[in-house]
Amino acid sequence: MDRPRLLRRLQAVRAHSLALAQPLSAEDCALQSMPDASPVKWHLAHTSWFFETLVLGPHSPGYRVFDAHFAYLFNSYYEALGPRHPRPQRGMLSRPALAEVLAYRRHVDAALHELIEAGDEGALAGAAALIELGLQHEQQHQELILTDLKHLLSLNPLQPAYLAPDPATPAAVGTAPPLRWLDFEGGLTEIGHGGEGFAFDNETPRHRVWLQPWRLANRPVSCGEYWAFMDDGGYRRPELWLSDGWAWVQSQGATAPLYWQPESGTQFTLFGPRPIDPAEPVCHLSLYEAAAYAQWAGARLPTEAEWEAALQALQAQPTAAAPAKSLREHVHPAPIVDGPGLLQADAAVWQWTRSAYEPYPGFKPLAGAVGEYNGKFMVNQSVLRGGSCASPAGHVRPSYRNFFPAPARWQFTGLRLARDAG
Repeated sequence: MDRPRLLRRLQAVRAHSLALAQPLSAEDCALQSMPDASPVKWHLAHTSWFFETLVLGPHSPGYRVFDAHFAYLFNSYYEALGPRHPRPQRGMLSRPALAEVLAYRRHVDAALHELIEAGDEGALAGAAALIELGLQHEQQHQELILTDLKHLLSLNPLQPAYLAPDPATPAAVGTAPPLRWLDFEGGLTEIGHGGEGFAFDNETPRHRVWLQPWRLANRPVSCGEYWAFMDDGGYRRPELWLSDGWAWVQSQGATAPLYWQPESGTQFTLFGPRPIDPAEPVCHLSLYEAAAYAQWAGARLPTEAEWEAALQALQAQPTAAAPAKSLREHVHPAPIVDGPGLLQADAAVWQWTRSAYEPYPGFKPLAGAVGEYNGKFMVNQSVLRGGSCASPAGHVRPSYRNFFPAPARWQFTGLRLARDAG
């Protein structure tokens, strides 16, 4: 067991959560904009609850719970671990205060440091996999902190910025580089995690799939291209939409991606309102919008197997050794810049696929309460691949399976086109 390495990783991940919260006021951290989102304060507490409940309680003899009430307040969805505060009411939790939540984090961190630095070898060996799961879990919540906060700030009539705009940032850069089609032969291939390193249980087991020859766009769809779809009446043409999608358009009155204000040519960002840059990847799309655009463009969305097989074929694999990103790089997708292979394969926008989120052949949830982490959500959701600007550096990998229901669009979700070959 490499104790120093594990401790450094723990410190880095936990510090990043605090860095994300640092620009915010206590009031910012307490609010909840919708049932699907959570307050920043809740994210900070819940990720600590995860370590306290699943790592320290079972593996650190003598650990003292910080506050017994927190087991109810900060459990998310683990039925095996008892009742919990209703998710839509998390924004009602004015108590505990942010300062107490930060004290909770320090309490949990001190106990984790002690376990890693001086804990019994057997206890640490039993806890190591759960510590890594807890760190990966916290990285998922780091992305949620930004996306939930963006939705919250967008509802404020002052349109406040999370970070002040950088005066050196140029205005819209023009158009995206030309879209090129990359050809793949298909055949029998393997997908899923099957090597060294961490993976969530839903990425396993590695298994064989048969793929017909296909083509994949070299880059995501840009804002400029999506605007052309809108100008061509995309939101008024039922023939482009899935049945559920057309019903969604009618019920929501949707006319543009979330956060766009087409009348002014601006979009709300974590830098505040900014001009819509035609060269940026379009984001904050539902699956319905992504599928309608693909239909309009004479293409389709890829399957998750096509997406992963393309990454393997091109060896465009994100690496856990990826350099850390600045806070500014986390809050908005960068414009698309030309180059070889799959552009913006990660770290820009999550990309919808037409694959239902289902278990792989032979899938088995983890034992115990952590078995509820992924498996029980494998219904009525669709898979997204890639990663977004808000994803922590090194967190995603080719086998990573994100998932959301079709109407969801407050995440950094976009699309990449696919076609059948020939």
